[in-house]
Amino acid sequence: MRPALQATTLTIVAGIADSVGYLTMGGIFAANMTGNTVLAGIALAQHDYQRVMHQAAALTAFLAGALLSHLLLRLTGKPTAGLLAETVLVAGIGFLPVAPEPQVVIVAIAMGLQASAITQFGGVSISTVVVTSTLARTADALLDRLWPADTKSAQGATVNLQLLPLTWAGYLIGAFAGALLVSILPWPLVVPAGLLLLLLLL
Repeated sequence: MRPALQATTLTIVAGIADSVGYLTMGGIFAANMTGNTVLAGIALAQHDYQRVMHQAAALTAFLAGALLSHLLLRLTGKPTAGLLAETVLVAGIGFLPVAPEPQVVIVAIAMGLQASAITQFGGVSISTVVVTSTLARTADALLDRLWPADTKSAQGATVNLQLLPLTWAGYLIGAFAGALLVSILPWPLVVPAGLLLLLLLL
């Protein structure tokens, strides 16, 4: 599969997970741990300790998922092992009789799995669960493309400018799609589960 398609699909999955988590699972992001950290800090300042615990649970779950993904990669040597575990969690969440807060913890584990499963796409290091660094690196690549320091930096900038904006757009599309799916499907995470399954099969 082409790296651009793979990376963009994974960011769409993360965007949907974040959108669905925020809208239906207690205002908690499933993939965006920067956002959860900020919300935890705000809740702490407002003495909303229950909210702090919910955010902390998502942060801890994400960390656990990332650790598990790295362990699976070491044991199997295959990044798809983490994606397979992620697919099972995202697909199975709709069948579990649990409240919204525990649901987002499970999805956060899945996003942690994704974060560590595949980090290189076509030789470019890309995070598929956060776009802050993606935007900063896009700016760097744009400058290197317009005003290259040398031939190597110009070539690297061309590759980065092909991949990085696509992953940002994928995250935006995923967030938009997630908000729509919440209003039309009783189990909106079936869509990212399907996308993950396609990635594994292709």
